[in-house]
Amino acid sequence: MLSTKLYDQGHQWIMFGRDPSKPEAIIDTNQYMVIAGERALLMDPGGIEVFAPMLGAILHHVDVEKITDLFASHQDPDIISSLGLWDQALPHAVLHAPWLWQGFLTHFGMNNINYRAIPDEGGSLQLGSLTLEFIPAHYLHASGNFHVYDSVAKILMSGDVGAALEPTGAPVFVEDFDEHVNKMKLFHQRWMPSNRAKNDWIKRVRQLDIEYMAPQHGRIFKGDDVKRFLDWFENLEVGTVVSAA
Repeated sequence: MLSTKLYDQGHQWIMFGRDPSKPEAIIDTNQYMVIAGERALLMDPGGIEVFAPMLGAILHHVDVEKITDLFASHQDPDIISSLGLWDQALPHAVLHAPWLWQGFLTHFGMNNINYRAIPDEGGSLQLGSLTLEFIPAHYLHASGNFHVYDSVAKILMSGDVGAALEPTGAPVFVEDFDEHVNKMKLFHQRWMPSNRAKNDWIKRVRQLDIEYMAPQHGRIFKGDDVKRFLDWFENLEVGTVVSAA
């Protein structure tokens, strides 16, 4: 599995993905990890099928006992169906996830990991000396949904917002925004059900200083492409499978 370091100045952000051994029928996913001092946060660690390559890739960067926290933006299997396996590998970790999904997440198996519910208004996580913020992104595309923002590294881990479904070998970063739009359009129109929720999220995110916007599928946006994405998303009609009354 490919690992790409996004930030390394006192603490680290690492992206994992593009696994060449992944079965073709499985959607490619991006997993992220923040290492700060003696603790590490693993975000949207992925499905059961990526557990082994993820664990192998992680061990190149941090000892497994230093992974003290997990984050699940929402309950989808490609986000967190590996939870039961992490539960065995990380018996003393804490899972941070939307309060709404507590009853559903336990179906993936969670006997040892402690659960810390994130309230609808969001919150923060102190990871060593680093403070990470949980940014509300409800209905994009799940009813209870959060993103993770790091104001020091200026990185927004944006879950399914900004996602594109591409082959495993796709580049890590967006290289031509206009060309990339066709890879995102249908996904956002269908999986994002609410224009009201979309605009609420855009208004909130425009207040953040973002250098990298890192989605769970596809390529990472950097620099001016972050604003290009927000402008494009703002003008996109979503939830189009249901016609207006």
